[in-house]
Amino acid sequence: QVQLVESGGGLVQPGGSLRLSCAASGSIFSIIGMGWYRQAPGNQRELVAALPNVGRANYADFVKGRFTISRDNAKNMVYLQMNSLKPEDTAVYYCNSVTVPWTWGQGTQVTVSS
Repeated sequence: QVQLVESGGGLVQPGGSLRLSCAASGSIFSIIGMGWYRQAPGNQRELVAALPNVGRANYADFVKGRFTISRDNAKNMVYLQMNSLKPEDTAVYYCNSVTVPWTWGQGTQVTVSS
């Protein structure tokens, strides 16, 4: 069973930055494409950014130019650097494989508010 553990969320003012981390244990991480998702209250979970095992990252239009996804295969980690945060970015953020989906973790709460 693959375990996904997200961390790094918190409360930040508009225009601020956060860096989220995701640890994926018990997986063949280096060959798996990984992504970050988010879910706001009353909304469905949506894909924010995706990074294949090789190749270029892809971003949703609403975060393009503000967020950067990266990975460290040696540590089985994936990261999301979030800059210029907006109130509408408020959500619970999750990581998961975009190649072979695993069981969802608990996510990490990001709240952008004055």
